[in-house]
Amino acid sequence: MYRVETANTKDYSFQVKSKDYEFLVDIKGQGITPPDTLLASLGSCVGVYVRKYAETAKLTLEAFSITLEAELSKEAPVCFKKIDVYIDLKGVQLDMRRKSALLEFVGHCPVHETLKAGPEVIVTFKQSD
Repeated sequence: MYRVETANTKDYSFQVKSKDYEFLVDIKGQGITPPDTLLASLGSCVGVYVRKYAETAKLTLEAFSITLEAELSKEAPVCFKKIDVYIDLKGVQLDMRRKSALLEFVGHCPVHETLKAGPEVIVTFKQSD
């Protein structure tokens, strides 16, 4: 099971804990914003699947990057209507068959699958001690 704790530290700052790691989310410029965090999750997950594909396909792939672009809608519900994901293999050339296979494979990363499925999100109160 995945578990992340988010605690408000002041104003619009949130300390996020996941396993043994912590980072700051803040809409005022002191940390990464919540929408950026969502995009980072998708980009990182796609990146893991790019690496898995490269290893399985015996493809020499040193460094690569994933860039994501999205805009929040101006009307309610405020959300990303489209997310563009760009994979830069830093000069590694793939034929069309491999490109198609890679794109299909990365489309199955858990974060991408979750976004496509539109999971049920239940918000409730937790009893404090």
